[in-house]
Amino acid sequence: MNPPNTMRAALLVGHGGPEMLQVRDDVPVPVAGPDEVLIEVAACGINNTDINTRVAWYSKSVTAATSGEGYSDADAADSTWGGRGVEFPRIQGADVVGRVVAAGERADTALVGRRVMVEPWLKDPADPTDRSKVRYLGSEADGGFAEYVTVPAVNVYPVESDLSDAELATFACASSTAEHMLQRIGLGAGQSIAVPGASGGVGSALVQLAHRRGARVVAVAGASKVAQVLELGADVVVPRQGPEHDVAAAVEANGGPFDAVADVVGGDAVAPWLDALAGCGRYVTSGAIAGPMVELDLRTLYLNDLELYGATIYGPGLFADLVGYIERGEIRPVLGGTYPLEAIREAQEAFVRKEHFGNLVITL
Repeated sequence: MNPPNTMRAALLVGHGGPEMLQVRDDVPVPVAGPDEVLIEVAACGINNTDINTRVAWYSKSVTAATSGEGYSDADAADSTWGGRGVEFPRIQGADVVGRVVAAGERADTALVGRRVMVEPWLKDPADPTDRSKVRYLGSEADGGFAEYVTVPAVNVYPVESDLSDAELATFACASSTAEHMLQRIGLGAGQSIAVPGASGGVGSALVQLAHRRGARVVAVAGASKVAQVLELGADVVVPRQGPEHDVAAAVEANGGPFDAVADVVGGDAVAPWLDALAGCGRYVTSGAIAGPMVELDLRTLYLNDLELYGATIYGPGLFADLVGYIERGEIRPVLGGTYPLEAIREAQEAFVRKEHFGNLVITL
């Protein structure tokens, strides 16, 4: 097929609240480069990076919890995950699902016509381990909140599944982040892990992926979401009431300290969760929804031989493994709702309120 010359897309025109997103129908359709493919987007999930980038939360000058509004104290020069600024206008959206409609001259033409998922980390093909050259779809490159997007062909993964496009769009960011977190700490069968914030996209993926490994999973979630988290494979779900209560209740439910904690919440609960780890326990984080600034008693760290891990850019092979889990039905989508592209402001506002369970997705 020959794509049109223009398309609908949501343009992020600056840092701030949802009003900085403008949906237009006269945006030029991108042209695939020699090593790229052009994808007609069917669905694209929303994730925390979209919000954090829009409001400039990644700036080191910001110390507050994630908010749906812009931060007046943010420095635009370091407003992205990688410590750089955003080039506006930018099309956000990392969790792309769609069909390949064109391929560059060096790309695999067999991809044309295939339904695909897109790995959102864009790495230097000559040196994929060089973190300084890594970009993120929707941050350093235009993403999937548009009818068409171009990506390197190496980032495209055909997927054979009966799941809908919207369901497939729940996996890319959240599940790859969760898988990376569990790989970083080497979680294995028979080990115990606590998962705060288990009803969100990454949290619900952590529950499933930890259960898949044969670990004992004690999750924390809002009282209205306990049953849903249990269905994902958690052994116990503690209804959220507050940091001190949540940690104490989780330790009691586990019968003692944890081997690991996988946390995307952060804030005031970090110190109590470190206290909840057994000797040589591991704490891994890939987010700080409740705030990035935490207190740490170094005695807790060194006297208990604890290990602290950050998890952002994962290595080769992980995304292919994830697609395999999906195709074999080893993990399932947690679709919290869909919105049309024209309602992207409302969708991001709903995402920030965290009243949903799982992932929210834009459909095109």
